[in-house]
Amino acid sequence: MLYSALPKAIFLMGPTASGKTDLAMALADRLPVALISVDSALVYRGLDIGSAKPSASELARYPHRLIDICDPSEAYSAGRFREDARAAMEEIVAAGKIPLLVGGTMLYFRALLEGMAQLPEADPAVRAEIEARAAREGWPALHAELAVVDPELASELHPNHSVRIERGLEVYRLTGVPLSRLRREQARDSVADHYDLRQLALLPRDRALLHGRIEARFRRMLELGFVDEVRWLRERGDLHEGLPAIRAVGYRQVWQYLEGKLSYDEMVDAGVAATRQLAKRQLTWLRGWPDLAGIYAQEVGGRLRKNDEILAEALKFLA
Repeated sequence: MLYSALPKAIFLMGPTASGKTDLAMALADRLPVALISVDSALVYRGLDIGSAKPSASELARYPHRLIDICDPSEAYSAGRFREDARAAMEEIVAAGKIPLLVGGTMLYFRALLEGMAQLPEADPAVRAEIEARAAREGWPALHAELAVVDPELASELHPNHSVRIERGLEVYRLTGVPLSRLRREQARDSVADHYDLRQLALLPRDRALLHGRIEARFRRMLELGFVDEVRWLRERGDLHEGLPAIRAVGYRQVWQYLEGKLSYDEMVDAGVAATRQLAKRQLTWLRGWPDLAGIYAQEVGGRLRKNDEILAEALKFLA
């Protein structure tokens, strides 16, 4: 790599259940890095088991910034993440370390690379109307409506990606301008202009293997008490299914089970399917990601690579 006078920063991306956190912690044993979480569920306190949040002992040894910074009743946004992450990166560099941002919320990574448009604040009345329509007609119908007013945004989204469909329709109704156009026309301020940025992704060579890991992890979460975790959140009395925290993959399905909308087996199937869809969306983002180095968990012949092999390849790229 050519020498750069800019401070280094590392993005470590990948689909859910790919082993990103383990690799990040292994890198922290070898490099002078400080970790920043890039995960829209890990920001919430109390969302521990279902978000695959690192354990208390792991966080004590490998502190992650931007974990447990919000109550589940709050709505954390990509814009707020960008501000928080930029501040954390600056503090880490000032302390003589390298920011290592690890996670799978690709919208957050893009916010760091492309900046954020100045968008209108959420409008409760507009959102309530959109959500009422979704309850009657389903999110695919609203996705079809978004495709008419903002085809560029709609092309990025799965028909059931409720949070971003809702936001796209809300912005259009409030401004009369497609959200995708607002982003494109407003000033770009990228972390790549301020850092010697290295981007790598931990990728599956065999999608079936990833699917198997996703199902095994979801079932393990249930064994660890995921249902009780969501039951405690419901019993608070101030949370509901429309909040971003409760919409998180897995949490929504368990919430619906506790409300009697799904049987236990239906909840398990729906939770696994939703997590697989999340992984599919993440991989779609990564396929078109610029300046990205991919590290594969398998060799071409199918052999699973050892953790030390993956770590060695990551260190070679980051040298």
